[in-house]
Amino acid sequence: MTEMPSTLTDAAAALRAGTVTSAQLTEAAIGRADLADAEVGTYLARFDDYARARAAQADAELARGEDRGPLHGIPFGVKDILAMAEGPTTAQSLILDRAWGAGKDAPVVARLKAAGAVITGKTTTMEFACGMPDETKPFPIPRNPWDTATWPGGSSSGTGSGVAAGMFLAGLGTDTAGSIRIPAAFCGVSGLMPTFGRVPKSGCVPLGYSLDHIGPLARSAEDCAAVLATIAGPHGSDPDCVDAPFAAPELGGDLTGLRIGVVREHHFPADADPALAGVFDAAIAELGAQGAEVVEVSLPYWTEMVTADMVTMGCEALAYHRTDLAGRWDDYFVATRAMLALGATASGADYVQAQRVRRVAQDALARLYETVDVVVSPTAAVGAPAFETLVGADGSVDIGGLFSVIFTPYWDSVGNPVLALPMGFTAAGLPLSMQLAGRPFEEATVLRTGAAFQRATEWHLRAPDLAATAVAA
Repeated sequence: MTEMPSTLTDAAAALRAGTVTSAQLTEAAIGRADLADAEVGTYLARFDDYARARAAQADAELARGEDRGPLHGIPFGVKDILAMAEGPTTAQSLILDRAWGAGKDAPVVARLKAAGAVITGKTTTMEFACGMPDETKPFPIPRNPWDTATWPGGSSSGTGSGVAAGMFLAGLGTDTAGSIRIPAAFCGVSGLMPTFGRVPKSGCVPLGYSLDHIGPLARSAEDCAAVLATIAGPHGSDPDCVDAPFAAPELGGDLTGLRIGVVREHHFPADADPALAGVFDAAIAELGAQGAEVVEVSLPYWTEMVTADMVTMGCEALAYHRTDLAGRWDDYFVATRAMLALGATASGADYVQAQRVRRVAQDALARLYETVDVVVSPTAAVGAPAFETLVGADGSVDIGGLFSVIFTPYWDSVGNPVLALPMGFTAAGLPLSMQLAGRPFEEATVLRTGAAFQRATEWHLRAPDLAATAVAA
């Protein structure tokens, strides 16, 4: 089996140097899926023949000097709530009409194809991007390749696990309360939630209309920048998508002149992993060593924004699912219907108030960003949790308990760009992650900060032992 380069960026360089072909990269990706996907549960649908044909096309084009950019010939996964013409979109649910999006590409998928990406398949998710695994339903259980007894995070579970396991070099996820950054954190990869409105979200099964973001998961910040440059920009099908195309920035150099705000409040609960504090302090020290000025800050309206995300997501999701919940209750995963039903506990006044408070918090946060350029905090207080701790015997999920150790929803409420990237490991060998948040539409600053950290460290290059995973299967 061809050795898969560590990063998309490395693979792109190797393709142009002639030391590897897209066909070889694709066969390596397929081989890794053959080896471990039965245990890891990365894919809902594999497009092996399609991928091989796309790889052959990419090799022929590159040989002729037709270069579509850094994604040309790169194996790629797509979360199965995004429409793709080659296969049905299921949202990992019995509910969604298989005619939804049939024969069509979501704008982001069309942009990947135009850039020459080799899409290898549709990846697993939580049902409708909000449930939890349910063994009673006919879908794979997504697992963490670092330890298959643990959750890979959600809801972009398969995209995170697939990048970590080398089944593709980058993939698309979505983020409404943390669904890009949580699997990035638990699987030890990099994940970027772009600014709300930077990337068109049409062609995506909605969860929260005013909260949904589409973005990349990959090994490195530099990889994420390359993907964002491909998928960003306005599209007439999404009125929320603004005219703010993104060009991949120069990511070299140190962080001299950058002012970083470090958040500790609310992020170090009593049940945090014992390794978290030391790992986080070492990461902050490295950012300082790269030339950044580091100051301590507090995030305004923390509790209110976490609550606003839950209220907004619950109400907007219920609006989409109300009819199906009434008529097909038992077809939903137990945890999904319980989470969706939470939307019925909020009144119209609660929803309106949540939107008002979101705007107040955005204004207060903008004032904070007059004093700092990037805000840094842990992504989660723990490594990947064991499945047995996630879901109760009745299928219920303790949402409050889960988000007491995961720190992502705040940023969905305000809409700023956030990059999650690995910063170390627990004593049990599970990844720990930090998140870098910037001003709206300043992804370049966030990515530059992440790239500087990753040039000085190698956490993002660590990979799980797939041979051991396959033996466990």
